Amino acid sequence: MHTNEFKTFISYHDPVSIMTIVHSVNKHTLPPSAIAVLSVLEDGSPKTFKDMTEQVSIAPRTVRYALKRLKENGLVIEKFNFRDARQVLYMKKIQSESDAHAEMAST
Repeated sequence: MHTNEFKTFISYHDPVSIMTIVHSVNKHTLPPSAIAVLSVLEDGSPKTFKDMTEQVSIAPRTVRYALKRLKENGLVIEKFNFRDARQVLYMKKIQSESDAHAEMAST
């Protein structure tokens, strides 16, 4: 994904909620690919790896790295896919309002 495409992609999503999550990760900086993947998961519905690669138009290897970084920072969770056990479902981890405010205050 080129820089202009990334900016356009991010501009269509709620930048406030994305930036709240990004700022809550105070010790680690997320790469642009991780922010793009996180924005795909903003709606709260579970997505497969294939769904995400198609929506963000990033190479699968880069999406895999972005997911790894998001999981390391506790922003994404994996769920078992009961419809197809070969695929994993990814979801944005839901933060409570008090957790988000506490993390923002500590930065």
